[in-house]
Amino acid sequence: MNAIEPVRERADAARNRRRILVAARALIAERGVEAVTMDQLAAAAGVGKGTLFRRFGDKSGLAVALLDEGERDLRARVVAGPAPLGPGADPVERLLAFFDAYLTFLAEHLDLVHLAETARPGVRYRIEAYRCWHAHVAALLDAAGAGADPNTLAHLLLAPLAADLQRAVRDEVTPARMRATVLRLVGSAVK
Repeated sequence: MNAIEPVRERADAARNRRRILVAARALIAERGVEAVTMDQLAAAAGVGKGTLFRRFGDKSGLAVALLDEGERDLRARVVAGPAPLGPGADPVERLLAFFDAYLTFLAEHLDLVHLAETARPGVRYRIEAYRCWHAHVAALLDAAGAGADPNTLAHLLLAPLAADLQRAVRDEVTPARMRATVLRLVGSAVK
């Protein structure tokens, strides 16, 4: 039986993808996510608008691609990084370290995460990153003996990390208060 070869990206497609992502990062840093249009992105990247839409579908698809690198880094630290975020620490310590690390990631990329999570109803829960974080949190809750259904509890504990909520309350709840409260909530769930 022959092994299935992975689909390889054409060299020109890879170059275009890199150019688009570099241009998008620059424009978003300069103008903000909401102010940047797909037309502006295509022009800045030196590609046709059709190339941009074929590659990413829409602006939310582009947001997912822009977030991918940071999310892969966080996943790598969760899987193989130093404790307490990585293996080797008590499950409760790991749980708190994950929420702390994700809150940092979220604060740095809030508008992009918001775009990725709210493009269509329910999309937040279908994004690969959310599924990964949910599985991680549920496994740690189970290992910590949280006493409740770990899958349901993981959804409930991840709810305050929704970018829509974070954006809605950012003028009334400081990031420091949000972090402290979320960590306290998580800690109380595993007592």
